[in-house]
Amino acid sequence: MTESPDTAEVPAPPARTADWWREAVIYQVYPRSFADANGDGMGDLPGIRSRLPYLRDLGVDAVWLSPFYSSPQADAGYDVADYRVVDPMFGTLDDAVGLIADAHHYGLRIIVDLVPNHCSDQHEWFQRALSEGPGSRLRERFHFRDGKGEHGEVPPNDWESIFGGPAWTRTKNSDGTPGQWYLHLFAPEQPDFNWDHAAVRDEFATILRFWLDLDVDGFRIDVAHGMVKAAGLPDLGSLEQTKLLGNNATPSFDQDGVHEIYRSWHTILEEYDGQRIGVAEAWAPTLARTANYVRADELHQAFNFAYLATSWQANDLLSVIDDTLDAMRPVGAPATWVLSNHDVTRHTTRFANPPGLGTQIRTPGDPELGLQRARAASLLMLALPGSAYVYQGEELGLPDVTDLPDEVRQDPAYFRAAGQDGYRDGCRVPIPWTTTGPSYGFGTGGSWLPQPEAWASLSVEAQTGQAGSTLEMYRSALAVRSAHPALGAADNLRWCDSAQDVLVFERALDGGPVFTCTVNLTGAPITLTPPGRLLLASASVSLGPDHVVLPSDATAWWTTG
Repeated sequence: MTESPDTAEVPAPPARTADWWREAVIYQVYPRSFADANGDGMGDLPGIRSRLPYLRDLGVDAVWLSPFYSSPQADAGYDVADYRVVDPMFGTLDDAVGLIADAHHYGLRIIVDLVPNHCSDQHEWFQRALSEGPGSRLRERFHFRDGKGEHGEVPPNDWESIFGGPAWTRTKNSDGTPGQWYLHLFAPEQPDFNWDHAAVRDEFATILRFWLDLDVDGFRIDVAHGMVKAAGLPDLGSLEQTKLLGNNATPSFDQDGVHEIYRSWHTILEEYDGQRIGVAEAWAPTLARTANYVRADELHQAFNFAYLATSWQANDLLSVIDDTLDAMRPVGAPATWVLSNHDVTRHTTRFANPPGLGTQIRTPGDPELGLQRARAASLLMLALPGSAYVYQGEELGLPDVTDLPDEVRQDPAYFRAAGQDGYRDGCRVPIPWTTTGPSYGFGTGGSWLPQPEAWASLSVEAQTGQAGSTLEMYRSALAVRSAHPALGAADNLRWCDSAQDVLVFERALDGGPVFTCTVNLTGAPITLTPPGRLLLASASVSLGPDHVVLPSDATAWWTTG
């Protein structure tokens, strides 16, 4: 017989456990692209609030909100002008408070983005630093430097912006003459803070408490590895310039001084009940260096970018899984697993293309193959010990939009030469909720980035209740995790003998049953002896009396219980 891909029963969720973050499935909401409540084409906090029941029913544990603070939007809100004010395009502070309260009512925790490496050039501090000129004490809170060369016309060092071009912009003095330079590892509209300055540290301590007092459950820390720079800001010289997804050791990133900051933040988080957490977006040269961010007195999680960047190949996946678990065990931290986010091509499209193209891909590849592999990769990820992250729309199998017109693009890297490819807009297109309407249910108006017509069939409405749909597969997988907390919490993965390009591992479940995950990466169907009762599969599985045929690029879950 042929089994449907989504055969899991959906039990009632268990009571929340201590250390909730160790096994949590955390859903990333990109506010401008999730739901639009006022019909202006831009997602907002009331829109998110209206869709919280969907997230509850999906089965996630927490919601991470990308920035919604006051911002000129030079980099989609990652250029913050005021960390305590909600940008009017997203709503009001009352909307944020209501969203947090409603999320808690639905059993969801809220993690907000914190952007401490840099701010907007419209931030009050930076504006005062510019107007007061050289010698201003406000300039000490950033990295202002005199230039090199006879007339100061050469940047202070050779660092490049991650978005392309020099990491320095020259100011003008009040009389119009060229002035000092300031450092920005990202866009010129994003000056870097000087974290050696006590006022910067004090300010962010109060920002943390401001949002903790409003009952947020934690912070995702943007560029967590970038706040401290090497003393003297030395030239890179022959070192390869840093890219957004790079992992080279450089004087601009992953300096040991960041850990003192996180130890102080850990103390603040501990002042509040309910286990508030910090999550590091830390691009470190090695997984061992990443583990430094989640030592017992620092942060709680660190994004596993090594896993995100791994190609759909058996040996590579096995190695990164083992290396991740080995790196996290000495510091007692959970592994995290992530396949997509707002900065990289969605994994449905990455896996539709040949390996080796990186995480910024411009071609659709083979969409059918990409979806097949993405579904399999999702079940593999959700079977691993630790916490998993789901980027909005991946539960619908959304691909990247690779053919956006140039005139609608907003990624700042797209407009600067020699930086990141600048194709992040493709993974930020508003998600579809319904099969019809001007923006497929995103809002009553259009959407800030155009949605493909094909997305009607990928919408929440189209997939809900449809056996075999990607959405129902995610709902079933998250129900299994909810019914068996040990799937996330217990670090008990054991690899089993298997054929080449087939991954098989076992996990002990609560009460004695054995959970088995089988992943077929051979490129062809395989026949095997079922290791137990089929729980869930990413593709239709043919079952015989004593054998099973697992399609290519498919994952199956089994249990002996």
